[in-house]
Amino acid sequence: MEPFEKVEKDNLPALFLLSPWTENFAGLSAGMSTRCGGVSRGSWAELNCGLHVDDLPEHVLQNREILAMAAGFPFSAWTCAEQVHGNEVAVVSEAEKGAGKDSLETAIKGKDALVTKEEGIVLTALFADCVPLYFFDPHERVIGLAHAGWKGTVREIAVRTIEVMNSRFGCQPRNILAAIGPSIGGCCYEADERVIREVIKLFPGQAETGEMPAGVTQKENGRFLLDLKEINRQIMIKAGILPTHIEVSKWCTGCHPELFFSHRKQNGRTGRMVSWIGLEKR
Repeated sequence: MEPFEKVEKDNLPALFLLSPWTENFAGLSAGMSTRCGGVSRGSWAELNCGLHVDDLPEHVLQNREILAMAAGFPFSAWTCAEQVHGNEVAVVSEAEKGAGKDSLETAIKGKDALVTKEEGIVLTALFADCVPLYFFDPHERVIGLAHAGWKGTVREIAVRTIEVMNSRFGCQPRNILAAIGPSIGGCCYEADERVIREVIKLFPGQAETGEMPAGVTQKENGRFLLDLKEINRQIMIKAGILPTHIEVSKWCTGCHPELFFSHRKQNGRTGRMVSWIGLEKR
């Protein structure tokens, strides 16, 4: 069953809610925006939330406030990182709450993943094909969110996030729930041999035999189709998360231009969706 449920209500933008989590854990909010229902125009129509893509800043900020209202969290809680396609993880405290919500300059520098135990903080990240990775330990009430493009994936940002949750808050991998959100699928993501070589390094046993890992399909033209969702799922399992604790979305951002921005399908000139996760203050 698809874990990200499309929800539309009143005149608010359509959202994808991570319903297996939001329905079973009181006070937990998690999901992903669509491109629908905002004020941006042209290549960024409509609900672009990226300040770095040449859209009008006033439109982006209005879109962010619209999204916060639709998702049911205060815009003041919106907290985000710079996102540099690395694997660095920041632990967010009350002092960082609201970082990056209304300017690039105040985003948490040099990080692609955020972790917090603080209630009332909403972790956010921006996407237009890359893979959103969500983490929640219901025992320790710790949340995490990571941005995994192919570079972050092969640098095992999922592992780094789990390690920080463990070292800082005592989260045991077997207790952590994980989810992989809407992103470009193996149907639409073509990669060259340079990228695939880096992916194969993640699986030393298969590298020795020359066998392609699950998630990599060679095409007749010598290029490859790469399923980053499946690669990240395998990385999570290798890091100790139980397979039954991982939710994986089937939505492909490349296949559904009516719902999602896609960097690849729109030749780099496009907007950004937002993934978020937060715990309400009890």
